Amino acid sequence: MASTPLTQTIKRLRKQYGLTQEDLAIKAGVGLCFVRELEQGKPTVRMDKVNQVLDLFNYELQPSPKS
Repeated sequence: MASTPLTQTIKRLRKQYGLTQEDLAIKAGVGLCFVRELEQGKPTVRMDKVNQVLDLFNYELQPSPKS
């Protein structure tokens, strides 16, 4: 699995806030497996769950034009 800007951002924010992957999973209401796969760059993840995680940091996933 490849690192992406999304995976890098989530990992950076988690560490910045002093959270373990388990802490993040609990606070976001998602499974630990989901957080691990998200940070590892799993190519297929549920957007609603990604936004649940990002919401903790006041971020959200939005569509944008391809560059």
